Amino acid sequence: MTDLVIGADGLARCGWGASTPDYATYHDREWGRPLRGDDALFERLTLEAFQSGLSWLTILRKREAFRAAFDRFHLETVAGYDESDVRRLLDDAGIVRNRSKIEAAVNNARAALDLPDGLSALLWSFAGPARPAGPRFLADVPAHTPESTALAKALKQRGFRFVGPTTAYALMQATGMVDDHLVGCHARSFRTAEQAVMG
Repeated sequence: MTDLVIGADGLARCGWGASTPDYATYHDREWGRPLRGDDALFERLTLEAFQSGLSWLTILRKREAFRAAFDRFHLETVAGYDESDVRRLLDDAGIVRNRSKIEAAVNNARAALDLPDGLSALLWSFAGPARPAGPRFLADVPAHTPESTALAKALKQRGFRFVGPTTAYALMQATGMVDDHLVGCHARSFRTAEQAVMG
């Protein structure tokens, strides 16, 4: 895959973000932008777990179906799911029908509600300072980092499932905890801009 691509609109993008219209929209409007809020981050954590072993494009194209099936990822609602909800989800052709991942989502909602300061506070506590320099090539982007390994360990200690270091790092990238847009990409540095606003 090409590292940096100039689109028909004249904007430079990470190569993956120019590969399909779905990816372009996600890349430009969402990936790498700081995201906070327990329900919002629970959605992203759940979708990253469902992505394990699949293409992110598959999940992206099923996202609205996931939102409908999981009650917009409202933590308290999903935490209250029972076996009948699991069966309902397994019958839903609009989502990825994997019992282990569905059960993990319900389990993770319950675990998130047990966090004293909430899911958002826990996840962002592993973000660390913004990096002084970004990746120049796709090969420079790691699959996981010491921070994502520590985050995965912390989540597992609190009862979360399907949250290994690679899944944790994908979550950190997607929600702006790290900025892995390539140097020169028009979407780079949302996190830096947010920090400047927050002081």
